[in-house]
Formats: sequence, C-alpha cells, structure tokens
Amino acid sequence: MEKKILTSQQTGDKCIYLKHKSGLDIYICEMEGFSSVEALFGTKYGSVNTMFKMRDDKEYTVVPEGIAHFLEHKLFENEDCDVFELYAKTGANGNAYTSFDRTCYLFSCSKNYQESLKILLDFVQKPYFTKENVDKEQGIIGQEIQMTNDNPNWRVFFNMLRCMYHNHPVKIDIAGTIESIAQIDADLLYKCYNTFYNLNNMVLSIAGNIKADEVLAICDEYLKPCEDKGLETVFPDEPDSIVQSEIYETQPVGTPIFHIGYKCTPCDRQERLTKNIALSIASALITDASSNMYQELLKEGVINSSFGSEVFCGDGYFSVIFSGESVDTKKVRDSIIAEIKRLSAEGIAEKDFQRIKKSMYGALIRQLNNVEVVASMMLGAYMAEVSPYDIIDTVSGMTSDTVMKYINSDLNENKLVMSVIEGTDND
Repeated sequence: MEKKILTSQQTGDKCIYLKHKSGLDIYICEMEGFSSVEALFGTKYGSVNTMFKMRDDKEYTVVPEGIAHFLEHKLFENEDCDVFELYAKTGANGNAYTSFDRTCYLFSCSKNYQESLKILLDFVQKPYFTKENVDKEQGIIGQEIQMTNDNPNWRVFFNMLRCMYHNHPVKIDIAGTIESIAQIDADLLYKCYNTFYNLNNMVLSIAGNIKADEVLAICDEYLKPCEDKGLETVFPDEPDSIVQSEIYETQPVGTPIFHIGYKCTPCDRQERLTKNIALSIASALITDASSNMYQELLKEGVINSSFGSEVFCGDGYFSVIFSGESVDTKKVRDSIIAEIKRLSAEGIAEKDFQRIKKSMYGALIRQLNNVEVVASMMLGAYMAEVSPYDIIDTVSGMTSDTVMKYINSDLNENKLVMSVIEGTDND
C-alpha cells in the first residue's frame, strides 16, 4: 500500500495520502484538539459524464442526462433499510450531493465516527435498483426539476451556461430533464454504477478527531478490491465561440438579477488551479467594494451589496462570472468591460493586488482550522488532480504579472454573455 505524508510548504500542515490495495485513494488529516469528524466518499462522476467507455469497449456508451444525480438518490435505499436510519443510531448527520464533475456521500459527527464510517463505506458499495424503486424516484426527481425551473437564481445561471456552451453537457441541469430521466431504468443505473463507482475512480477523505490506523483498519475490512478497467470519459467538441450574447427571462423577482460571464479557455490540473486563482483575484479586484467602479455604481443605485464574482471551472469548461441584482444590467455589463480594458491598459496597482491576495491567503489559512473545509479541500484536490496544499502554495506564489496574463488572454469581450431574469412588472 503506497503511503505519503503531504505537507504545505507555507504552513507546515500535513495530511496522509494512501493508495489502498482495493484501488481507492484515501486522504486522512488527523486534527488534534478538534472534537468533530467529517468524512466524504466520492466518485469522479457528475452530470457532465454522459459519454464513456471502458478499456475493452469498442464503442462509447451514451446515457441520459441526469443519471448521476438519479443514482445518488437511489444509493441511499438499501434492500433492507434506509441509510439515514442507520446514521440516526450513531448520531451522525449524513448527506450527499451531485455536482457537474463529482458525486459525494458524507457524514459529520462528534462521536462514534468508526461506526459511521462503516455505514458510509458499506452502503455506497451496495447498490439496489429495481423497476419499482426507479419508477418511484422518477416522480420525485421530476418534481425537483419542476421546482428548480421555478427558481430564478437557478434559471439565470443555467441560461447563462446555455448562452456560452454549444455542445458541452455543463449547460444541462444537473438533475436532467423530465424527458431524460424518463429513459432511466435499473439496468442503466447498474451500468453507470459499475463504471464510475469502481474504487479506482473514487476517493475517501476524512478529517478531524480520528486516528489513521483506525480508519485504515475499517477500510481494510469494508473495501472490496476492484480491477481498474481503464475508464475513459469524453466530451463533444466545443467551439471557442459563444452561442449568443444575451438572454432574458421573466420570473417573479423584485429587482432584476443577472449573471454576466466570460467563456474562457479550459485547462487541467496545476494550470487550471493557477488560472482559477489568478482570475479569482482579477474578478475580486473588479467587484471590490473599495474600487472606483463599485463605488460609482453603488452611488448611482445600479448595484447593491449582492454584487460579486466567482470562477466556475471543470473538465472542458472554464468561466468567470459576475452576478447580482440591478435595475440597469446593461450598465453593469458595460462597466465591467470598461474596467477590464482599463486594467489591460494601465495594469494592476500593486497595493490593490497585494490586498486581495493577502485576503485570499488569510481565508485559506483560517479554513485549515475547519474540519469540514479540510476534508472538502482534500477531496477537491483529488478531483482536480493536484495535491491538497497546492492551492495555498499557488496563492502564496501568485504575482500580478500572472493575473494580468490571464486577464489579457481570457477576459475577451467577444466571449461575454449576459443572462437576466426580469420581474414580471418590468418592461
């Protein structure tokens, strides 16, 4: 069993990495003095993974949209019991989520972590799908899809993605559509489960008041060895161009809400991490409450405190998003464009860059004292194919020149889209 101690060059924080004999990657962070435990058992399987094959397959398999999310729901129902009932007996809070690029099952607790870990490892490795329970779930998830279709914040985000992406499945709702989930049956669920829930495609991340030897003893007992079958996922070709620059929709909102996004060039691993941090700093400079642009728009009543930004990226997609509420969304868009042009022409003031960088670095350091964040950080690093502390070391080494490089290469006005949800009383 391969074992490494991973250490942050900046802080000296450490975690243990192991490649278990079953094929599973395991990250363990013993946090002395903490009383809680957070564990995540995840697979590299999200809503974007609709086309795949194994090493011995001649053709790619294409599955309906929403199946990863559907599978997550069904795994909580074992043949003989409900998983939440088992967690209730140990005092743990269990949960799960499906995103664009992963599905994770998790629990948090302050006692009995060993028993809860056994529950987690056991049920995720025991799928139970029947025609009856699949048919029942189609109705439940169908209602969930209808609810998100009525959610303005959900709609404004996915409308933006549909303006950006021609073919990449990131533009599809994580839960799929009513039509796509109607195509899901037990056989398809087993096929996807056996493909993506292979331990060679999964990770266990656990942090807090734990002992590595105790965790590994449970892993040795509960993990079933898996053959690495050479999983390969693929995405449709995606042009650099956007689909359309604007989309408007009407929903019952008091003030129009917007997502203004730049479609950027996708990348992987360390380059993606570097670019993510650089463009996070760039967008934070633009939305910073002390910036001239922010103050002018605020004074004119064009924006409010909801104005913010984020970097959204994964396999085959990368974007920088500005969001908030505004009575004049076009003015917000034009102001962002003008501010990026100004930064390109004048450069970044070093004092502003250092302020944002130090704020980001400080937030990361503080989060190392949060059990939940540490467990999520280790899992996220596995999914991104970097080391858990690479984010801290990358922020520490970031320069304003690197930020400027990505502003100039990726924040292109021709790849800007604006999605707006207007109130029913607006013109």
